[in-house]
Amino acid sequence: GATGGTLYIHGKVGERFGVRNSGATTVVEGTGDHPCEYMTGGVAVILGETGVNFGAGMTGGKAFVYDMEGKLYEKVNPELVEPLRIDTDEWDSEMFELKALLKDYVKKTGSKRAAYILENFRSEIRKFWMVAPRGVKPTIIAGTKGE
Repeated sequence: GATGGTLYIHGKVGERFGVRNSGATTVVEGTGDHPCEYMTGGVAVILGETGVNFGAGMTGGKAFVYDMEGKLYEKVNPELVEPLRIDTDEWDSEMFELKALLKDYVKKTGSKRAAYILENFRSEIRKFWMVAPRGVKPTIIAGTKGE
């Protein structure tokens, strides 16, 4: 598992993406099964479809998932992780963080998907979930910024 740094992949990755991430910031455009498994810190941004068993064993960090088809909730174990909608005033700092990551990702990869999201941010933010370990308070989640 990564302990720091930034990884931008312009495309989809395979199974077990982000396993044991403890401090890296990652952006990809889709994953296979078991993404963010045993994650203890850091930030993952997934701009597309994910596989099943999302966040199994996740104890820290957070993931922003662009759920175009509205199927993410079926792919997580709600006893372990909590998908939260971030398109409310309560999550302004997380929306700002996500937008900044997307801008940098577009600059460095030329991603058309991320550019579309940014151009239509007010409507597309409604398709994002923030996934965090169940029971982790928002103040702790916000404290992971910059990892």
